[in-house]
Amino acid sequence: MAYELMHGIVVHRPRKAIHAVRVVGEAVDAWEIDQIADEMRRWLLSRMGEQDADVVVVQGSTKETLRLFGHPYSASRVRAAMFNAAVSWSPIALDWSA
Repeated sequence: MAYELMHGIVVHRPRKAIHAVRVVGEAVDAWEIDQIADEMRRWLLSRMGEQDADVVVVQGSTKETLRLFGHPYSASRVRAAMFNAAVSWSPIALDWSA
């Protein structure tokens, strides 16, 4: 695994957030994307107590190669926030990828 994970938050409503996980580095397979999203949900449950976290996995570095995985509405919100530079990314190490 030659990639890093970055975490960003897009505020959807005053008490609801969409959590974005960006894969930086080489491309990952579909099963790895599902595993990243599941591990992020577990991490959010243990750290922040979010029962049903909305997670979007972002892959790609340019506008042409960008792919977002998650609920379509959430993915469009994250895409708009990224292109408006409204997401600040911070590194995150999930248990299985460290």
